[in-house]
Amino acid sequence: MADTRTDERPRWLDDMANVRKVYLSLWGVCAALLVGGQALLVWARRHDAAHAAEAGSHAGFAFESWPGFYAFFGFVACVALVLAAKELRKLVMRPESYYADSPAKAAEKEETGEGEERDGA
Repeated sequence: MADTRTDERPRWLDDMANVRKVYLSLWGVCAALLVGGQALLVWARRHDAAHAAEAGSHAGFAFESWPGFYAFFGFVACVALVLAAKELRKLVMRPESYYADSPAKAAEKEETGEGEERDGA
């Protein structure tokens, strides 16, 4: 049986002020990572400029050197995977009664009382 106590004290995330703090913190972390990534990109470009004459360009395509390209590419790939999974679900989905017994067997169990939950068992 499930525990249905009503005297439970509120949890940390039950307070909307705390939910807002978590939400804003996640945005802050994302912004810090974006700024840090751009700073690293600027540093890498300066570093590569010194060695560009001897090594050539590292990117296979010009758009790979665009700021934020891989973040955008990852987001688009993630959205494509979700949409593909939704379509794939239509192909492999089974009916709700897929694992149920046959109707005759289910009726027989219902008549005999088999399969019902019993107290103290």
